[in-house]
Order: sequence, then structure tokens, then C-alpha cells
Amino acid sequence: MRRILIIRFSSIGDIVLTSPIIRCLKNQVPAAEIHFLTKKQYFPILQGNPFLRKVWLYDNNFKELIPQLKSQSFDFIVDLHKNWRSWFVKTRIHIPNDTFPKLNLKKWLIVNLKINLLPAIHLVDRYFRAVEKLGVQNDGEGLDYFIAPEDEFDIKTLPEFFAGGFVAIVIGGKHNTKKFPAVKIIEVCNRICKPVILLGGKEDRESGEQITGVLGEKVYNVCGIISLNQSASIVRQADSVLTNDTGLMHIAAAFNKPMVSVWGNTIPAFGMFPYFRQEYQKNSFIAEVKDLSCRPCSKLGYSECPKGHFKCMNLIDIEEIANHL
Repeated sequence: MRRILIIRFSSIGDIVLTSPIIRCLKNQVPAAEIHFLTKKQYFPILQGNPFLRKVWLYDNNFKELIPQLKSQSFDFIVDLHKNWRSWFVKTRIHIPNDTFPKLNLKKWLIVNLKINLLPAIHLVDRYFRAVEKLGVQNDGEGLDYFIAPEDEFDIKTLPEFFAGGFVAIVIGGKHNTKKFPAVKIIEVCNRICKPVILLGGKEDRESGEQITGVLGEKVYNVCGIISLNQSASIVRQADSVLTNDTGLMHIAAAFNKPMVSVWGNTIPAFGMFPYFRQEYQKNSFIAEVKDLSCRPCSKLGYSECPKGHFKCMNLIDIEEIANHL
């Protein structure tokens, strides 16, 4: 038996994108026992994964955690974060390990100098570089996301007219420049006939109320009042999904849901676009303003547009999004 430790501390989307590595390691390495190290707040993403033996939780507790990890006698470390924390773990556990190309310099060049040297390869496929030494290959089965029965959202609790199907709209995101503006979401909702459920965190609740205040009962706002896995359950049960470049976008891709993803200051060329199984790739439509001279302005995002015009979102074609939904 080989005991393998995968390291990815954050964030939601990046951890979801590790799921093919977890599955392929378990299925392709004889009698493999797969462990995963992540930050404590991201445990719900992994807790239902049947391919994992154990999830180790980092909570600024390396003093206690490192001896516990050493005691497991791991055979190999798969570093899918490649930061100072994963480096620290690897230097304290002296065993074979490998990592992946992070492309930070090439991302810097396109953000700051608009020189595009980025390879046309998804982050998932870059992750697989870290397991080449183990003879593991991508099985092409896409992403996984597992929801425990107790975390399933009962859509029967929704207003009756949602029983005929609904669209899930993910209005949340870590940075405002990655969020589709509320006024644009209202325009989209006015052009589709199905009811809508709004998904996001507590910080998105007010924006959701702004949307429901205009559209009324057609829209149901659950931002900040349900868990991540309950939100994932709603995504799984939706007819289609409109989403920002955020964690629930990757969860929707794990369910191969028909999806429109909206891109503002970030670009799909960073390698984080929706990753579907090949036969479902047609389900994905990317809405973006191409050839905008100031885009991308960051590999992450800002609280507001540095130029003040927010053209990367404001110029997106609403009719095109509505037609795809």
C-alpha cells in the first residue's frame, strides 16, 4: 500500500479542481491510501469524498500538525498549492514529492505588460504534472463533488412555481471586479421565463435583496443563509446556471450543468475556466468582453475597477447570456 498526502490549502474552486487527482490516484495507484491537507474552513468541500482516507486540517497549528503528519509514514507528497506553507510541510517531512507549474511570471506578464505567454492548458491538467512520477494519468472523467444526504437542499421548500424548474445565479465572489453587477443580473432575469435562485455569501445578501426588490417573487434569495454544500445542492438541481468566476462555477462544472460563466477582470486563459467532461463541454458558454486593453487588470481582483468604468462587466452582452440560459 502507498500512503499519499495531497496538499491544497485554499480556496473553494482550487480545491474542487483537485478532485480528478484524488480520484485518479485512488484508482490508478495499487492499494493507495489518499490523505488531504487543507485549511480548516474548507473541510466541507472534501468531507464527502469517498476516495479520501483522511482530511488533515490546518488552522495555524503546524506545531501540533507536523508531528502527526510525520507519524503517518507517507510515501509521497503531491503539492498542489506550491506556496510557503506547502514548502514548510515538505521540508519537515523528508519524502519524495512533486508539484506543478504555477505560471506566476507568465500571469504577471499578461496582467502588467499584456504579453500573453500563457500555455493553452487548464489548471487541472497542470495539476497532473505533480503525479507523473507515480504513473498517474488523467482519466478524462472531469471533476467530482460529493454532497452528504443531510446537506441536500429540499427544493420542495421553495415556492410552488419553482417545481417546474429554475435557474441558479451565483452572484457571489471574492472580489467585486469578478462580480456581475446587480443591475445586469436584473436585466438577464427580465429576459428569461424561469424563476431564479440567487446564491452567494453573507456579504452578497444585500445585493440579492436589491435584485429581489425589483423582480419580486420570481427571484428567491438564499445568499448567506445556507451552507456551501446546500448551495452546491441547489446548483445540482438547477436547470442551468449563471455564475461569476468563483468556486460554485467549478462545482457546477463537476455536475456538468449547462452554464454561462461571466468573466470580468480575470480571463479564462489563466487556466481556470469551467472544466467539463469532454462530452459535456458544449454545456459551457463563456461571457466576456474580448480585446479590452485594460483586461486582465489582476489575476485575482479588486474591490472596484481601477479605471472606474468597469467595461469588462458593463459591456457584456445581456441578450447573449439570456439566450444561452
